[in-house]
Amino acid sequence: MAEILIVDNDIEARKELCELIRESKYSYLTTYEASTAQRGLLLLKQNQPSALIIDLSLPEMNGMNFGRAALELYPDLPIIIVTQLKMFDLAQEAINSGFSSYLLKPLTKNELIQTFDRVLPKGISKEVTQSMNPVNRLDSNDLKNPIESAIQFIQSNYGEPLSLKGISDQVYLSPSYFSKLFKEETGMTFVEYLSFVRVQKAKGMLRLSALPIDIIAHNTGFSNQSYFSTTFKKIVGKTPSEYRDQFHWEYHKEVKV
Repeated sequence: MAEILIVDNDIEARKELCELIRESKYSYLTTYEASTAQRGLLLLKQNQPSALIIDLSLPEMNGMNFGRAALELYPDLPIIIVTQLKMFDLAQEAINSGFSSYLLKPLTKNELIQTFDRVLPKGISKEVTQSMNPVNRLDSNDLKNPIESAIQFIQSNYGEPLSLKGISDQVYLSPSYFSKLFKEETGMTFVEYLSFVRVQKAKGMLRLSALPIDIIAHNTGFSNQSYFSTTFKKIVGKTPSEYRDQFHWEYHKEVKV
């Protein structure tokens, strides 16, 4: 998934930046937020984003040092510095450290778009577009192992409206035979497996982002928040809110220790 990690202790600045992204042609990007360097490094170690946006004035660590630590983890990671500090020496230091861009707050949408155009991996929009158009995801070479192909298809397109008939059509099997074969090979029905995958993806979003629960439900393919919450609790044993609260409590406990 195409993701942007924003590390900035200014909550308003993070909100403004997320809004700029949502209103741009890069609205398909999933944004994760961290208010501290420690939290940001934790998120980085869990998953490599498509780009990292850092403010220089972080509570526990200089933004430059945070960026260098990020490059040690992912040498090709595009790093964008955003700051209110208009200083040539800092801009030069950022360039010498291998960062991709140095922008001054407040950012404009055009500045952000031009920067993303320049630093984001080529083909990222194509990958996302393909994931939003499931009919383009399978080809004849995948049909030797129809259930394996169907599983890969679900993993890539869990956020889209998927049906047993739609998937079975793509692997050229009748719905009844596909359903039987799927249960035999996975131990789950098609609906059970699809719900399981969507809940696992939602768990990651609940842990790593501050996205509202209804948005997470939509992004993971659930028709509404109520159905999402019911399915999530059935599989996880907790509601989405309880799961998020538990994770954050454990994280803060670990930080204090």
